[in-house]
Amino acid sequence: MARCDRSAQSPEQFATLRLVARYADACNLFSSGVDEVAHKLDVLRGHCHTEGRDPATVDKTILAIGDPLSDVDGFLAEMEAYAKLGIAQVDVVPVGDPVGFIERVGHQLVPRLASIEPAT
Repeated sequence: MARCDRSAQSPEQFATLRLVARYADACNLFSSGVDEVAHKLDVLRGHCHTEGRDPATVDKTILAIGDPLSDVDGFLAEMEAYAKLGIAQVDVVPVGDPVGFIERVGHQLVPRLASIEPAT
């Protein structure tokens, strides 16, 4: 089982998760790897419990880094892994021509992404 290298993480990012637990309706994380996101969500859950808040009341989303169209099946497999962690939405940044990118995402990814259900 892969482990997240916590030595490379700053205390500031966990302070941010504490603020999310206390005040926010949503938490948007970078898609920095399933193990790292899982760890951050564990930290968020801990902060939520400390605050007396149900962690399920925080919407969890990610910003995908890279071109999801370069390996559609690989991207979808990664999104399924994030969904199992409770990630309910993924945002992507256009690569190249923004109009063409969005059209391709709409045709190649959106129908398949819509079938992935996040864990609750």
